[in-house]
Amino acid sequence: MSLVPSSLFGGRRTNVFDPFSLDVWDPFQDFPFPSTALAAPRSEVAKETSAFASTRIDWKETPEAHVFKADLPGLKKEEVKVEIEEGKVLQISGERSKEKEEKNDKWHRIERSSGKFLRRFRLPENAKADQVKASMENGVLTVTVPKEEVKKADVKSIEISG
Repeated sequence: MSLVPSSLFGGRRTNVFDPFSLDVWDPFQDFPFPSTALAAPRSEVAKETSAFASTRIDWKETPEAHVFKADLPGLKKEEVKVEIEEGKVLQISGERSKEKEEKNDKWHRIERSSGKFLRRFRLPENAKADQVKASMENGVLTVTVPKEEVKKADVKSIEISG
């Protein structure tokens, strides 16, 4: 049983106690803004926030590397940016363009997100941030961060006297 309700994070399954995850949470997601002080209508702000935070990324650790996989359907590799900040933070960002609207088009439903997205992950100490590799195939971005080889301590037998 979870102590943190999943609705608190927009229904996303996330671990709030994971020190490496830098998920973005919008505490005002469902808060009505009666003021016209915002530059964009609330629905536009909500769409931007949704696109910003909803890019799904898996992170697994193998004996050799940390592997990140992101579902980015419809994006070309030129539209995605993978960066390492301060040698410790992996940042994956990009922008999904909005589809052109024709004058005679009648939309019944718009569910695909558009706009900018950004995800950040604090890399562990054993990550070789200078040897990161990224590839994209069939809308899936794979970022591989090699790990430092764990050196086994030299074991020296000591003869027991007596």
